[in-house]
Amino acid sequence: MHRSRNPATIIVRRSPLHRSLGILQAGPLRLRCAIGRAGTSSLKLEGDGATPIASMRLLNAYRRPQKFSDLQVSLPTRRTRADNGWCDSPGSPAYNHPVRLPFPASAETLQRNDRLYDFIVVLDWNITCRQRGRGSAIFLHVAHPDYRPTEGCVAISPTDMRRLQPFLRMGMRLVVSG
Repeated sequence: MHRSRNPATIIVRRSPLHRSLGILQAGPLRLRCAIGRAGTSSLKLEGDGATPIASMRLLNAYRRPQKFSDLQVSLPTRRTRADNGWCDSPGSPAYNHPVRLPFPASAETLQRNDRLYDFIVVLDWNITCRQRGRGSAIFLHVAHPDYRPTEGCVAISPTDMRRLQPFLRMGMRLVVSG
């Protein structure tokens, strides 16, 4: 098993059981997670369904009002509103950044009808050093109850998100291995 030598690291590795399942390791925790439908990739592209193999800083968090109010993390955290979105259009100057909906280019809402975005941690994938078409909206978020694949994010259960709370802080990195 891959052991984290850095206590400021959350490690995600692909499960041997299925390419879209993973094991998230933080300190002594080993948690089931969903990853991209295409597994992992070192050549992440917009829309490919892969979770990027990368070391990504935890930047900030979003919380849906009345959800996860008990979860206190040491990250800048905002409550989502109905007009909060995230641009996923490579041709837009706002690509891979938060936007206000409605937005003229393609953007997903941060207030989904399901539970997936009740709590989101924004990962520094293609944000600080942005390249058009290299993937957008790579988050750590809540998983579907059946752990169905994500579009490239890492997703864990609501209970496990609460267990992960001490690790959701500035200075932490989420590392996805191949």
